[in-house]
Amino acid sequence: MPLPLASASVASDQRSAARARFAVGVLFFTNGALIANLLPRYPEIKAELDLTNTAFGAAVAAYPLGALLVGLSAGLLIRRFRSSRVAIASTIVTALGLLLAGAASGWFVLAFALFLAGAMDAITDVAQNSHGLRVQRLYKRSIINSFHAVWSLGAVTGGAMGAAAAALGIPLLTHLTASAIIFSVAALLSYRWLLRGPEPTLDSPSPARPEPATDRLAGVRAPALKAAGLVARYAFLLALVVIASGGAIVEDAGSSWSAIYLSNVVGATAFVAGLGFISLQGMQFVGRMLGDRMVDRFGQRAIARLGGLLVLVGMGAALAFPSIPGTIVGFGLAGFGVATLIPGAMQAADELPGFKPGSGLTIVGWLLRLGFLVSPPVVGAIADASSLRFGLLLVPLAGLLVVIFARALATRAPTAKV
Repeated sequence: MPLPLASASVASDQRSAARARFAVGVLFFTNGALIANLLPRYPEIKAELDLTNTAFGAAVAAYPLGALLVGLSAGLLIRRFRSSRVAIASTIVTALGLLLAGAASGWFVLAFALFLAGAMDAITDVAQNSHGLRVQRLYKRSIINSFHAVWSLGAVTGGAMGAAAAALGIPLLTHLTASAIIFSVAALLSYRWLLRGPEPTLDSPSPARPEPATDRLAGVRAPALKAAGLVARYAFLLALVVIASGGAIVEDAGSSWSAIYLSNVVGATAFVAGLGFISLQGMQFVGRMLGDRMVDRFGQRAIARLGGLLVLVGMGAALAFPSIPGTIVGFGLAGFGVATLIPGAMQAADELPGFKPGSGLTIVGWLLRLGFLVSPPVVGAIADASSLRFGLLLVPLAGLLVVIFARALATRAPTAKV
């Protein structure tokens, strides 16, 4: 017996939403895997180019600098070409930038390549999150943490690929060429299942623009913010930026410095040195897989405070009592602690009353790059002045700031959907 038209339409919409969710997951996976393939090769690049900690940190800082200078163009590009197309195109150019970084013959080429990759990564980040939030509105419940969990899974996969390639002595260009081809093709293949049509606007009908989750999750906070002045609303947005930047600082410590710290300071082998990053990203993946349920039950604010404490205590203890197992565990605790920070801050910003759709998300996504920009040169300068162990104290400090500013996030939803 054929299904009624209404039932058939609902079933078709559900299939489209499920396919779009899978396709967005592919984009997040490739985004995490691409940069992670390069990170375990950082000690090799630093040694081959004979860079000091400060010079290496400055080169790595070109990645978030490119994101800062180019990132605000993401909104314009998305409105003009759609989030799906922008995410795929910028993914491919990111892969090319990372390949150029592996071929760098000097500091300038390395910095330029990372600048290009960072600029494209910022555009990918906004585009894939924008498309992911479109899919989330079809589901009418939180799924944003699951996308970021897939990003972490991609980062773990890429980190393992990079660590294995370094341990096996696979030439850097061969390794990065294979990575660029594999993940660029995967991004291209995802396009056929992404959502069609233009991006939703203020005039889009439900469910494209449903009531903001901020209204449902924060109770009286949303009406109060709507009535508040411009300064108060931007102060709230700034608090969200601090929270997201705290997560960015911790992630950068794992990506930029964990392999170098484990190798040069703690005395780990090339393969074991890659386990610090893998530990951070692996535990971040676990935290994001559990994130939607944890947030529904306890609220973004409580989970963020707990996460900040885990970063503060975990990395604080690892730095106070340095050892290979302790450092790997410390990075793992930090990864679990920051699991929900960036997706939570992005969602809260996207739904913040008083801002046009997408404006809060773009601003937070752009400014959180300050954490990635400031962290590498600061850690590198402190490392050259004293030691890398002292430079990494920036990580537990970031955890403390998250604990302080977590008040900007919503409390537990009165009627959460799990």
